[in-house]
Amino acid sequence: MDQTQSFSGSLFQERLRTEDWGPRFFAYYYKQWHDYEMAYHTHDSTEIMYIITGMCRVDVMMADGSSEQAVLKKGQFILLDAGVPHRLLVQDGVPCRMLNVEFGFARTTSGQLTLRQLALEEEAVHHFVTHATPYLVLPDPEEVYHTMKSLVLELDQRTLHREARNLTSLEQGTLVRTLFIQLLVRIARLRGEMERSTLDQTELYVKRTIEFMHHNMDRNIQMKDIAAAVNLHPGYLHRIFRNYMQWTPTDYLTMLRMEKAKMLLQQTNIPISEISNYVGVGSRQYFHMLFKKYTGKTPVQYRGSMERIEWSYPEESE
Repeated sequence: MDQTQSFSGSLFQERLRTEDWGPRFFAYYYKQWHDYEMAYHTHDSTEIMYIITGMCRVDVMMADGSSEQAVLKKGQFILLDAGVPHRLLVQDGVPCRMLNVEFGFARTTSGQLTLRQLALEEEAVHHFVTHATPYLVLPDPEEVYHTMKSLVLELDQRTLHREARNLTSLEQGTLVRTLFIQLLVRIARLRGEMERSTLDQTELYVKRTIEFMHHNMDRNIQMKDIAAAVNLHPGYLHRIFRNYMQWTPTDYLTMLRMEKAKMLLQQTNIPISEISNYVGVGSRQYFHMLFKKYTGKTPVQYRGSMERIEWSYPEESE
């Protein structure tokens, strides 16, 4: 059996968080790619491709059979989890130079720092390894690159040292494990920063969307109008709004309109026949249907119940 098949290379396997495992490196190299199209393939190791110069595209096959594309430029890297089908494409005339490291995990002896211990001590690493992802693309302020360079240099030197001593097994050593830990911490922290930045951006878009709804609910606005107002694709806005608010934009807008209608029915003398125009529902019949579904009462019944409550108030004693 191939040696790599003895170890699962996924960063996200549960046993790494409950047992003592350390890194085992299967491949590490620099490579200049020219006009290249790789076939989809998988391997039992986690892979990091770091773009030193140029650009490339990595296609990733998702679990549902769909494909996602990541275009990588200088100073970016992609982390691919073990077992995820992927391929590399490099455009003719735009060469790409990258640093590549592939690693898995093996049991360690007592006394060595393990991924389990690291996840207990470093919150960013714990969050990272407990939130699985098929792949991850991140920009790098060169911290990851410098650590990867040092790691590969040390691995090369230890390989030469092993061959000079005619050893059959790779002694990875404390420095290799230390550099790997440093690499993992830097990647975990970068992922955390990216997630916080994405959350902040999402919050801003959701806030702007809700403001637009409040200011324009009296008009016959549609999803495309809302998305255009915040400069997003309608499908993307729908997804981030739903994930953030637990409401779809359409449902949220309907809720705002029905709450506005309730207020107008309670606190104004606007004829019921005109309320639909004040809340952007052009069809009176459709407005009545929405209102009945939302409140359990027709607009007439709702206004009547409010009047009865108002009439039942006791007079203030002098």
